[in-house]
Order: sequence, then structure tokens, then C-alpha cells
Amino acid sequence: MEKAPSLNVLGGVLAPCSTAPLTGYFRDGACNTCAEDIGSHTVCAVMTAEFLAYSKYVGNDLSTPRPEYGFAGLKPGDHWCLCAGRFLQAHDEGCAPDVSLQATHQKALEIVPLEVLRTHASDPQ
Repeated sequence: MEKAPSLNVLGGVLAPCSTAPLTGYFRDGACNTCAEDIGSHTVCAVMTAEFLAYSKYVGNDLSTPRPEYGFAGLKPGDHWCLCAGRFLQAHDEGCAPDVSLQATHQKALEIVPLEVLRTHASDPQ
């Protein structure tokens, strides 16, 4: 698997998203991606209780610990590389979490318009 260039949606170097919990398709703490990343885990999202409940409701329970996978479960305030399509779906439903633009991979723009990401930005643009 060859990583796509580590660039963010603003055109700069991709910033880390989270190492605690460790996130990313490659579990390298960044929202790096590659051709094999079918889900496009490229949006660095800041979890909220509302989003975690929504994600569980639509079939992706991110809050329940899964020790067999070394996953402690996410809680509000955690940063996580979210699938771009799930982020857009949550945006359309009115419950999208905030995002770090500097830590969101440019490949997210293939699914989510920059204007939408900017409306949820938690970092300076």
C-alpha cells in the first residue's frame, strides 16, 4: 500500500490527528490514505456525544470499547480519522462533528466540499 501525499485540505503538510487514541487508516496518528482505503478515512473529526450517538444509530458504534481489537471506544473530545462519506452524511443530517482542517487529508475533498468542511472547522483557516 502506497500512501497518498500527506497534504491537508488547505494545501499544507498534513498535521497529526490523534495518537491517543491512535487513529488513521494506517494507525499512524494521521488521516493518511491510499488507494486501498475504500472508506476514505480522511476527515480529522472532534467527537461529540451527538455525533457518537448518530454514528451508533447508523451502524458504526465508535463509543463501545472493543478490547479484542485494542479499541477503548471514543468519547466526546477525542479526535478520530472519520470516513469522509460518514462525515458528509452527518453534515446532511445536522449532526456533523467539528473538524481539524490542518489534519484533514486533501483526498476528503473528493467527497466533501471544502466549504462544508470550513463550516465545521475547529482550527484556524
